[in-house]
Amino acid sequence: MIEFKDISRTYHAGSIDVKAVDRVSLRISAGEFVAIMGASGSGKSTMMHMMGLLDRSDSGQYFLAGQDVTGLSDDQLAAVRNRSIGFVFQQFHLLARMTAFENAELPLIYAGRRDHREKVIKELTAVGLADRMTHAPSELSGGQQQRVAIARALVNDPFIIMADEPTGNLDTKSKDEIIGILKDLNAKGKTIVMVTHEPEMAAHAGRVIVMRDGKIISDDRKGMALLAAAPDTAALKAAGVEALSLTRRAYDLAKVLDSAHQAVNSMLSHKMRSFLSILGILIGVGAVIAMMALGSGAQAAIEAQLASLGSNLLMVRPGQSHSQGVALQAGAVTRMTLQDLTAVGQLANVKRVSPSVNGRVQVVGGANNANTQVSGVGVDYAPMRASIPAVGRFFTDEEFKGRAKVAVIGTTVAKELFGDADPVGETIKINLINFQVIGVLPAKGASSFQDENDVVIVPATTAMYRLLGKQYIDSMYVEGASPDVLAALQDSVLGVMVKRHHLSESAGSDSFQIRNMADVKAAMETTTKTMSMLLGAIAAISLLVGGIGIMNIMLVSVTERTREIGLRKAIGATRRDIMTQFLVEAVLMALIGGISGIVLGVGSSMLLTMFAGWAVKISMSSVILASTFSAAIGLIFGMWPASQASRLDPITALRYE
Repeated sequence: MIEFKDISRTYHAGSIDVKAVDRVSLRISAGEFVAIMGASGSGKSTMMHMMGLLDRSDSGQYFLAGQDVTGLSDDQLAAVRNRSIGFVFQQFHLLARMTAFENAELPLIYAGRRDHREKVIKELTAVGLADRMTHAPSELSGGQQQRVAIARALVNDPFIIMADEPTGNLDTKSKDEIIGILKDLNAKGKTIVMVTHEPEMAAHAGRVIVMRDGKIISDDRKGMALLAAAPDTAALKAAGVEALSLTRRAYDLAKVLDSAHQAVNSMLSHKMRSFLSILGILIGVGAVIAMMALGSGAQAAIEAQLASLGSNLLMVRPGQSHSQGVALQAGAVTRMTLQDLTAVGQLANVKRVSPSVNGRVQVVGGANNANTQVSGVGVDYAPMRASIPAVGRFFTDEEFKGRAKVAVIGTTVAKELFGDADPVGETIKINLINFQVIGVLPAKGASSFQDENDVVIVPATTAMYRLLGKQYIDSMYVEGASPDVLAALQDSVLGVMVKRHHLSESAGSDSFQIRNMADVKAAMETTTKTMSMLLGAIAAISLLVGGIGIMNIMLVSVTERTREIGLRKAIGATRRDIMTQFLVEAVLMALIGGISGIVLGVGSSMLLTMFAGWAVKISMSSVILASTFSAAIGLIFGMWPASQASRLDPITALRYE
């Protein structure tokens, strides 16, 4: 069953080399009960660890069931340990967060045989623990804990049982019970290798090997008759070949569920530490959602305001002229007329034009009055500036030409003058002149400190000749046929204005200002998007901080659970199994924080709307982005601690203090 050929193992302690096993050659047949004895430091435990594939030799060869296992990879060794070898440790190495049943079931999980649960019940019953299966290790005596460890060693029906000081921490009664179980297993054909320093325990073995300074000094074969009960060696070799072939076992759901179960138990056992880790992700995700909602809300509000500017628009205004080195007021030299408007309207690629004449007026409606802005415009102003009345109508071309005393009022003016009543058809006085209200403009919000709804719109001719006494227009709006023609149209409009006002080309660019409203919209939209991205980036920093917190906690968890990692590797866990366990824990914490953060982000966004009056817009994309990012944070920042855990050597981890 076991054959060593010139096996050596040397440990390096600083500059000192300690030869734990020195060129040992040994054969153990199937069905033997072998006790290895020796003083502390004699190398007996090291030799058993190499037999159990927990440790590697520096030189020599090791044959298990006729197969050379010397050069196998870590995952291949894990597969062999899982299916061929069962371990019973002096310290029991039971996981405190699991019941006796769950502890005994672990090897089945790593073998992908969790459906064989009846095997766990059978082995626990065989060691006298049928009524203690649901108890935690802390609720069991030392002897009962050791019996759980024996049941765990047997669930995969291994060929060999490795017992390292199995009675060292037990009272006399428990010692007798454990040695009785081992003898019974040997009688059934199991190969038993037991390390002990107690001669009375070694007396129960059929063969006693004594070591000193890493070498075998005696080998007493006194119980060879027990070999008669051993199973067929050829069958064992075939089973050994099968075990060695299990190097890439299927990864099943049971392992993931076990990892999730262990992650929950770990978090519950360190509630405050887990809460603080989750809190970092929670705040990060909540901040990302709230900031992106705030940015999206601001962007939507600005887009609504930009809609009032219209599309494909040029705004033409008189420029600031200079006379003998003195800067004059805009419009002091050149002023635009309705004839200029007509000339510009005849240009190619011009879709609509509208004049604009502005001033402050006093408006009276019933018993109320208001000081507001009056704008005299053309008929095409409504479709150009998204000002088609929500209630009533806009004025007609006949009313424009006839200087009709009709008005379309903003929602602010309507509320101040008429409250909640319908103002359409009512009469108002503008600078003591009666006007009929024919429509109410759609609400447009505020722009800087100016309320876009605090306005009265009348025909430009009426504003010029009846209200403000102007012979000129303050500005004109020119709508192009498409966005592509605006640049060329801008030059054409300037050319017409220069020609009509008999200006030189150099003076023309100063005398008239032509603003492309598409450029204004693009600049404002770019600024808003930049601010939204900036808010999101600032909030994302807190997510990164939360991820670093998770990584720190996971590194601490790896250190705390080093022995657990060693145990899991000893019973068959591969590097991938250990990595998955810690990654699941990191991702689970991040997901809990992410889901809680979504609730926090949505709730805080709603509170900002309710109490601060800020415009917010929660998008599903921001929720998906934040939750996905939180899971990625857990995966990325959990990768290093998980990798650190998976690289631990099993025997080094088991000895960790």
